[in-house]
Amino acid sequence: MAKKYDLSDLSFLIIDDNNYMISIVKTLLRGFGVHEIHEAHDAAEAFEEFRNVPVDIILLDYAMDTLDGIEFARMVRTADDTPNPYVPIVMLSAYSERYRVTDARDVGITEFLRKPICAQDLHQRIIQVIENPRPFIRTPRYFGPDRRRIDDTNFKGENRRVSELKLEKAVKTENMERMINKSIPDEENTA
Repeated sequence: MAKKYDLSDLSFLIIDDNNYMISIVKTLLRGFGVHEIHEAHDAAEAFEEFRNVPVDIILLDYAMDTLDGIEFARMVRTADDTPNPYVPIVMLSAYSERYRVTDARDVGITEFLRKPICAQDLHQRIIQVIENPRPFIRTPRYFGPDRRRIDDTNFKGENRRVSELKLEKAVKTENMERMINKSIPDEENTA
């Protein structure tokens, strides 16, 4: 049996340049019991709202004029004046080509939902954010939720506990040995 969640204490920020879409999403959220819903029609307005009002989850359109959803997500994750770089961001988009989903993932989008949306899918993404919060990763080129979806603790591979640096060195050494072995004539063929 699925768990029931009381979403009434959560605060949402919907960002979309389409008033009709905002209306649909607000109706769905109200149906889930959400009371505090903020809206913005572009990324600049949204960031101002985000800085002034505590938000638990952001629902963000991909394609907007001026600043798109990707740029907004980047601001939320990395801007000096961001109030909460860890806020879950669910991107809603009619553009679901693989490269767009990858772009969204690579700027720190938590979940991606293809438009047209339905109540069940939106609810599922919200519950996913609540039940399975992903740890955040900071590297020189990325800050956001861990992009790996599968935590394979049963990995039995030879390099199971090797650090990335050691693994990289091992691969380079293996490649070098392979190249050296290819360049040494086989003893049987030289006789």
